[in-house]
Amino acid sequence: MNNSSIAKTHISLNVRDVEKSVAFYEAFFGQPAHKRRPDYANFDLDTPALKLALNQMGEFTPQTGSLNHLGIVLDSVEAVNATRERLANASLVTDDEGDTVCCHARQDKVWAHDPDGNAWEVYVILDDMMDGNFEAPPSAVTEDVGCCTPTARGRGLALMMTGSGCC
Repeated sequence: MNNSSIAKTHISLNVRDVEKSVAFYEAFFGQPAHKRRPDYANFDLDTPALKLALNQMGEFTPQTGSLNHLGIVLDSVEAVNATRERLANASLVTDDEGDTVCCHARQDKVWAHDPDGNAWEVYVILDDMMDGNFEAPPSAVTEDVGCCTPTARGRGLALMMTGSGCC
């Protein structure tokens, strides 16, 4: 992955109360949340270069914990495609989600898991859907079951955590 194509590091956290977490992170970062939806919020920060997502999960179990997944936001579809190719050439098992709607945004992404089962997504935001129009193009998969994670989307990666799964 070429560092010049990395736009931001992405961390997705499960939280017990999204409103309390938003209040904490707004104070912590000194900025309002970028996007708010029921049981979901995200921060899109320039300094540090971070895309932080908060997914209301309720109570955690040892299997779910507070880490939902990790990721890297890239600046183009070409950069995501180059990552897909690099991961395939390295014989890493991946799950592709091209032109999909999740996390209240239209994205193109690829997933991989580290040896301990931590889920990593590499993606580009095609449309942040901030205008309130949540209509996906006909080719895009929509958030009909959960959001974001291949397991929640019915793709069956055994190591992907279950739950809300939003980015």
